[in-house]
Amino acid sequence: METVGRFAPSPSGRLHLGNLLCALLVWLSARQKDGRVLLRVEDLDTARCPRRYSEQMERDLQWLGLDWDIGPGRDNGTGPYYQSQRTEIYQAALETLREKGLVYPCFCTRAELHAASAPHREDGQVVYAGTCRRLTAAEIAEKSKNRAPALRLITPEERWDFTDGHMGRYEENLAADCGDFLLRRSDGMFAYQLAVVVDDAAMGVTEVVRGADLLDSTPRQLYLYYLLGLTPPVFYHFPLLLTAEGRRLSKRDGAVGLDSLQDRLPPEEILGRLAFLAGFNPSAAPKTAAELLADFAWEKVPRQDIRIPAGLFC
Repeated sequence: METVGRFAPSPSGRLHLGNLLCALLVWLSARQKDGRVLLRVEDLDTARCPRRYSEQMERDLQWLGLDWDIGPGRDNGTGPYYQSQRTEIYQAALETLREKGLVYPCFCTRAELHAASAPHREDGQVVYAGTCRRLTAAEIAEKSKNRAPALRLITPEERWDFTDGHMGRYEENLAADCGDFLLRRSDGMFAYQLAVVVDDAAMGVTEVVRGADLLDSTPRQLYLYYLLGLTPPVFYHFPLLLTAEGRRLSKRDGAVGLDSLQDRLPPEEILGRLAFLAGFNPSAAPKTAAELLADFAWEKVPRQDIRIPAGLFC
């Protein structure tokens, strides 16, 4: 089967080094297998992701030499490639799950979900306690008068495990470790977990390369693949880039945003230094994406988060 990798950001500003590392790893992993690269824009939250940012992202990827075969401007019949244009497709998947009796309305507020008494994981994420799962039809009707509900998926008391192509084996008990998770928010916006599964399957994605912060969402997605009768891809999760102080990259780290980097460094310098951080460029010497293909191997990429040395991208 032909490899189809995908880069699927949610552009709410210019790309930063973490986004660029993801795009580079997606491109190298697929190209090394003579596969294709798909570009998808995950703009479910259109207020956060105005079109001008995705259009700028496309120009930035082209400037870096990270081309794509499927996506905006290159439709192979699996589009549209903006999630904001695919709501009818997600609604159809939601109805499939509803017909299985696995979907229920949830009226819990954000404050109630994050209350100190609510169950939390070690990383601070809320484990939904199933508060609204057993509401009667009369109770649902009454609550609906004051608040539009979100929709949740019933999760089983089962362990779901998989072997990540880079991080190794990972497992979760869906009910205990995440609880019944969202399929659609109370404002009508479809949740990431449902949209990404539906889109990857519909677009023929066989390989998902993404940051390790999404590793724990994979069991939920595998459960959705199973319920919808879809074939899951192979997953590769890579370590996150951190500032020299150990913080997650964010918009306030202006020196590592492409808007700043582009003024100081040519694309080969940026890619060469990224590859050096990721373990498959022996030095920080400039390299094009094509030149990095020969040295790329997942075995060389660290499994622990990577701190960017001060001054590396200055």
